[in-house]
Amino acid sequence: MLERKQVDYGMLVMAAVVIVLAGVKAASVIVVPFLLALFLAIILAPLFLWLKKKGVPQGIALLLIVILLFGSIGTLVMLIGNSVQDFSHNVPLYEEKLRTDFRNLLTALDGYNIKIPKEDIISMFATDSIMSYIAKTLKSLGGLLTNSLMIIVTVVFMLLEISQFTKKLERANTKSLNSFVAISDNIKHFILLKSMTSAATGIVITIGLKFFDIHYAVLWGVIAFLLNFIPNIGSIIAAIPAVLMAMVQYDFGTALAVTGLYVAVNVTIGSILEPRIMGEGLGISPLVVFLSLIFWGWLLGPVGMLLSVPLTIMVKIVLDANDDTKWISTLLGN
Repeated sequence: MLERKQVDYGMLVMAAVVIVLAGVKAASVIVVPFLLALFLAIILAPLFLWLKKKGVPQGIALLLIVILLFGSIGTLVMLIGNSVQDFSHNVPLYEEKLRTDFRNLLTALDGYNIKIPKEDIISMFATDSIMSYIAKTLKSLGGLLTNSLMIIVTVVFMLLEISQFTKKLERANTKSLNSFVAISDNIKHFILLKSMTSAATGIVITIGLKFFDIHYAVLWGVIAFLLNFIPNIGSIIAAIPAVLMAMVQYDFGTALAVTGLYVAVNVTIGSILEPRIMGEGLGISPLVVFLSLIFWGWLLGPVGMLLSVPLTIMVKIVLDANDDTKWISTLLGN
């Protein structure tokens, strides 16, 4: 009888989780900006509290943070806005050039008696869909920026609440306060250090692409910075548009050189420097990192992929705070 109750309870919990996930996915238009605002508030909270501690009035401190946010978003728009429009306008030319280069490659292979069905391979290669998908993805960044006003307003209200929030948690539940502090500290630790290594990646990539005289080098550098937040495959995805652009502008040799640039940067920063800086502070296994990338990307889209690690850290800490779910947190750990 007891075992049957446990099975029924487990089925009930699983059904509840499925319903909640379906609701989150349906409301992703609201959830995604809220999550972005939450993580921005967690990052900016120490600056806001430090300004207040130094005697800066609360209104002035908030104004300075809003100026910082608008300045960052404005700089991003200036850096990539024109490049995205120009790239999208030239997509048909890039598609035709890629198709021509690929046909020439297949013709060269025929000269070495390597027989490949050209039309079938070209249809599988689908260069038009690749370039169009890159253009659509870049345009989606503009859609995210249009929500920036709502995100900044949400961040302001969260910062206004932050000074009273800890007192509320202390009165409600001390364990909840400890969990909140742990979540906040881990997310700040990850995002701040990841931002440093991602910025280094973006700067080096931009300089390298400028050296090769690749079009939209700053745009590809910004993309490398953003996608470096996606674990495991982010750096690979970031390399695709720059390599294709090198192929369109020049030849396969230049494309291989650009590929070598990305490999060198990601091995040096991603595989050597980053682990030494970040250490084992994440507390989650590499397999869980990869699976979380797939899961949060499916649930929340591209932003979910960018925030997959912080969201997984948050879930792990929440699970660890409850004795009934602590075993799940242990499985997620490294």
